[in-house]
Amino acid sequence: MKLLVTNDDGIDSVFMHELIAALQQAGHQLYVVAPAREQSWTGAAKTRNRSVKSAVVDRKFGCPTWTVDGTPSDCVNIALAHLLPEKVDGVVSGMNVGFNCTLAFIIASGTVAGAWEGALHGLPAIAFSQDVTEEVYVHLKESAGQPDGELLQTLKNSAAHAARMTDELLPAIAPKTFTIHNVNFPYPCRPDTEVKRTVPAHLFMPGLFSPADDDGTHRLVWTAGKDVSPEGLLTDLRVVSAQHISHSILDYRRLGGNLPA
Repeated sequence: MKLLVTNDDGIDSVFMHELIAALQQAGHQLYVVAPAREQSWTGAAKTRNRSVKSAVVDRKFGCPTWTVDGTPSDCVNIALAHLLPEKVDGVVSGMNVGFNCTLAFIIASGTVAGAWEGALHGLPAIAFSQDVTEEVYVHLKESAGQPDGELLQTLKNSAAHAARMTDELLPAIAPKTFTIHNVNFPYPCRPDTEVKRTVPAHLFMPGLFSPADDDGTHRLVWTAGKDVSPEGLLTDLRVVSAQHISHSILDYRRLGGNLPA
């Protein structure tokens, strides 16, 4: 397939680089358009109050590559309207650094939004995210984003799963259906890690900001939130926590009620 690849962690994210390599090894023709800098937790925001710059870059991917100094939604919108020389068959977003499970994270996720922007253009789309522990995340930041050891092997395994699932899932999405796939890989992820169909967990996340400092500013702080999902519901959070791959189908047509598929 001809695929547009984007993410929200920025053009230099090794997580996306491993995904690109796996998709190319699977035989797909890629175009990469990613944010120039990290755009995590921007949701489906589009840059409105300033101009947005796109630029051709060479990251040795072996495919046409651009950066956009905006959000993932900006990237996909500008790519499909102005950058790509031909139509693509779908949009792949990720792999994100950290999971995008639960309603709280899915709605805020720039990675999921990159796929959603593809769906808004009538294209099949899929978002991939890689869970990491807090310890691994801190080490990753301290090592300038360069994974090693178990994390690097996990990324390669997850990317291989992602390439296989792209082959299986994208052609199965009917165009113009406002539907995307949301896939989350556990840490660690192995070649034989099982995939389970899930629904987004119901997670409350109050208190994301610190009290005001002396200058009146508030800082984003981490909170685990409270999972209030019904008992017995096979949620993305529960499946990833149990070391399985979570696969949720997000059909946005159902937001207004229980409409027919």
